[in-house]
Parts: sequence; C-alpha cells; structure tokens
Amino acid sequence: MNEFDLITHYFKRPAKNADLGVGDDAALVSVAAGHQLAISADMLVEGRHFFSDANPERLGCKALAVNLSDLAAMGAKPSWFTLSLALPKMDEPWLAAFSRGLFAMADQHDISLIGGDTTCGPLTIAIQIAGSLPRGQALLRSGAKPGDEVWVSGALGAAAAAVMHRTGRVSLPDDVAERCDLRLDLPIPRIELGLRLRGIASAALDISDGLLADLRHICEQSACGAEVWMDAVPFAGELDALPESLRYEAFLAGGDDYELCFTAAPDQHKAIIALADELKLGLTHIGKIIQGTTVHLIDAKQQHLPIIFHGFDHFAYES
Repeated sequence: MNEFDLITHYFKRPAKNADLGVGDDAALVSVAAGHQLAISADMLVEGRHFFSDANPERLGCKALAVNLSDLAAMGAKPSWFTLSLALPKMDEPWLAAFSRGLFAMADQHDISLIGGDTTCGPLTIAIQIAGSLPRGQALLRSGAKPGDEVWVSGALGAAAAAVMHRTGRVSLPDDVAERCDLRLDLPIPRIELGLRLRGIASAALDISDGLLADLRHICEQSACGAEVWMDAVPFAGELDALPESLRYEAFLAGGDDYELCFTAAPDQHKAIIALADELKLGLTHIGKIIQGTTVHLIDAKQQHLPIIFHGFDHFAYES
C-alpha cells in the first residue's frame, strides 16, 4: 500500500462541514460572518508523549482529544482538523485501530478531517485543529485581574498516577491502575464548558503540563500572581492509593489532565456554580489572582508552602 492508498483507505471521508476536504492540494473552509478562526496544533511523539505499547485505538482518540482541549480553552467550537503521521513501517492493523479511535472522537464532536500528510520515520502524530467563535469572545490567558477567583474543572492527578505506575515509581492495585489508565489514554475535552464560559471567565487554559505550571502561564500573560489553596484542589479518588508526597505531585504538577483552569470575577461565582450544576461537572474554586508575578501554594493554616514540583517539560529527558 503506497501513501495515497493509505490515505484513501484509512483517512478519506466526506468533510461535511468543509467546502473541500481530503484529496486536493489544500482544503477549503468558510467561516460565518462575525466569527474568528481559532487554530491550534499539537505533536505527539512515541516515547515522549505516549508509551511504545500504547493501544492504537485509544491513541487515535487521545491525539484528537488533546487538540480539542486547546479549542475548549479558547471557547471555540471545533470544526476541522488535519493529520500528519510519521510511521516507522506500514502496519495496517495499527492504522485500522488508530483511525477507528480518531474518527470516533471526531464524530463525537462533529469535526471533519480535511487534510494531512504521511511519511516514514519515528512514530509521530501531528494534528492541527481549527474552530470558530464570535469575534472578540475568545477566552485568553491574558485577561486575569487581581481579585479574580481561580477555578478548575473535574478532578486532577489520575493520568499522572497512571504514568507513575507504568514507569515503576509506584505500584497501584489493578483496578485503580485501570481507572487511571483510562484518564491518561482517554482525556475528555471540555468543549461545552469552554463554550459556556464565554462571557463568564476572564482567562482560561487547559491543564496539560500540570496545574501549577499551567496557571503560571495565565499569570505571565496577565502580569499578575496567584494563590492556590492546596486543600481546595480537587484530586481523583484513585490518588488515595499513592504515598502523600506523590499524591501532591500528581494533582499539582503531574499533567495530562486536560481539565480547564480559568479565572473569573467574584460576581460570576453564582453563575459558575449554576453552570457546574447544569453541566453535571465539578467546578471548584481553588484560589485567587493577586498582585505580583508569583504563584503561591497555601495550606489550610494560610502558610506559604515551597513549590518543589515542576510541570511536564518536553525537552527534559530522564537518563
């Protein structure tokens, strides 16, 4: 099977929300009047972002889900994506499973594959995703102000616990490990939450590299600092199986959560509580934005704790 046969067999489908999809030199899309395009890209590399024995169907789901999460953080409605694959060899069973997972996630969010590329090389998955939103309504990292509340969706740390288990840092009971694996392999992009936060949140991002590390990005872009109340941060129940030190590391700095961290003015507090109830999704007030440039971790006694954990670093390899 050559490159064009591969694309046709596994990845060419009608692009229902594009003017022209896979098959030409470029795709064609239209955006409604008064709207902006939101565009993001992520690359997943074997051994750096996923394990070599990763289930290909789950990997297809995750590859698209992490890109969808970026659009969720912007408050954009996803519409199109491109896929570029580097494959060490032609492996049709792997491709069949990968494409099945990819399109299952695409169908769930009504998003079309409109182009891409393939080549031979170390297994690498690169996706560019695009969506739209009303002009001027994007959720940016730069809108937080002192006095704003800091919120997070869901519960953190299960994906990090899965990585700790798979790399031998901890041994989890089989049932706990399986649940953590699901959170690592199949993150849930919070698209609906992002859409509903337009007009409520002052700043937002998705948690990919760890809560504290990612919150720093909001602080840097907004020229402010933050307090995080450690005992308020919601963590997955599976973390009870971890030693205390690893538990804190998992939910404060572990990464791969793909929940949304956002800020909002105090007068939006009731609206956020109502939204959580409507979406049946935990939204937790975990801190506040302050003057300065530093993220502070605060315990129940209002003492400042040293931040000894670092978020995921794409260039920090362990020997």
